[in-house]
Amino acid sequence: MSRLRRKPSKLATASAPRQQTENLQPLPVVPNRTPIAKKRFVRLTLWPLVAATFFMVSGGTYGTEDIVHGAGYGRAILILLLTPLLWSLPTAFMIGELSSALPYEGGYYAWVRRAMGNFWGFQEAWLSLVASIFDMAIYPTLFVAYLTRMFPWFQQGNRGWWVALAVVIACAFLNIAGVKVVSLTSLWLFFALSAPFVAIVVLAPFKIGALANAVTKPTTSTVDILGGLLICMWNYMGWDNASTIATEVEKPQRTYPRAMLVAVAIVALSYVLPFAAMWMTGLTPSAWETGSWADIAGLLGGPLLRIGVVLGGVISAFGMFNALVMSYSRLPLAMAQDGMLPGIFSKLQKKSRAPWVAIMALAMCWAMCLGLGFARLVTLDILLYGFSLLLEFVALAVLRFREPDLPRPFRVPGGLFGAIAIGIPPMLLLGFSIIRSEHEQVWNMSSFWFGMILIAAGFVAYAINHALKPSGWTSPIEKPEPVA
Repeated sequence: MSRLRRKPSKLATASAPRQQTENLQPLPVVPNRTPIAKKRFVRLTLWPLVAATFFMVSGGTYGTEDIVHGAGYGRAILILLLTPLLWSLPTAFMIGELSSALPYEGGYYAWVRRAMGNFWGFQEAWLSLVASIFDMAIYPTLFVAYLTRMFPWFQQGNRGWWVALAVVIACAFLNIAGVKVVSLTSLWLFFALSAPFVAIVVLAPFKIGALANAVTKPTTSTVDILGGLLICMWNYMGWDNASTIATEVEKPQRTYPRAMLVAVAIVALSYVLPFAAMWMTGLTPSAWETGSWADIAGLLGGPLLRIGVVLGGVISAFGMFNALVMSYSRLPLAMAQDGMLPGIFSKLQKKSRAPWVAIMALAMCWAMCLGLGFARLVTLDILLYGFSLLLEFVALAVLRFREPDLPRPFRVPGGLFGAIAIGIPPMLLLGFSIIRSEHEQVWNMSSFWFGMILIAAGFVAYAINHALKPSGWTSPIEKPEPVA
């Protein structure tokens, strides 16, 4: 056994590898885990979970403008239709099976740890959390991009940065308030941001060819078709984020597969229909860039529609960040409960049961990356997320092989072959992100090599973590408190 593996007797959670937990003595019952206590906790049902997943993945049509700029209308719509089939649907099927079979706190981290052991479980969490540092900086950036369309005053000096920081702080406190607040907020924000695009889809057929000669602001976008594909992949990724809150979902074995498939359909429609509608107006593809939906909506429907789209963009960025705080914060919580991080990360707020220490620690990390550009953030995010997604697909196949009798209320069709084959299309698309990362620069090096350094740092972090606490950070008699 590698010296980097913890003593299995010290890790007694359900996500531990099966062979490491079979001979463990049962842990003592915690008094507050009574049926009466559970009734106080609010769990997510289907539609709140769909809304939360929508914001964890998409947040509406915002952020997709550069796809049209780089590829044109026809190819952009084709990319937006094919990408969910090759990238999102396989991921949704994988999540449907694993979340129904192993609905544990920490989601994908728990699956990889169960399938391949503590080391790879740690790497899965490391990749996801490091990717989140770049991913979560995107949404405050989009928030400011749309806000300045209405109020250019925020472009001056460092005002935009302070607004982005305020978004980070506000969402952190909303999440400390608990999952009920986040889920209800996501549901109402979904309806609010969708309204302007429903208006665009309705109005566009009445203005066929009317914007062919429209004068638009000069754009600065340099995105090509490959860059458009990467942005499309980013707009369709993050399906596994909802898995980290499995213990806070009502009937997860039934709810997760249904929520994933419904959310895939809603996200795809929210992307394709507005662009198809604008294609009819004859507006040139060169008019599009990140944040241009506001000006284009103004050309189509006047000032009121422009204001509606700006407000929707602000709502979208805020809603995405808010929902993802809920997802990412459960990773340090689950790792602390497993003894793989210090116990302070398992501290819960007394009333909401939210992991407030994990939320605040991650918020500080996210705030440090607010100054990076949009394209650079997307490239790094996809590169790191792609490797974590690879581990999840490997875990799906390994669990099929090692634990064929594990109850799976939802299964990827095709047996073991299907479980392996379903991961091939997403990994081929990941190859595009690797090619593209060679052209983006971060601190005088390519994004690819910067990403490789971050991935290698996960191995070092695990070694240091093990050296500090070879037997884990918690004792075998400790039992984690229930989350909301």
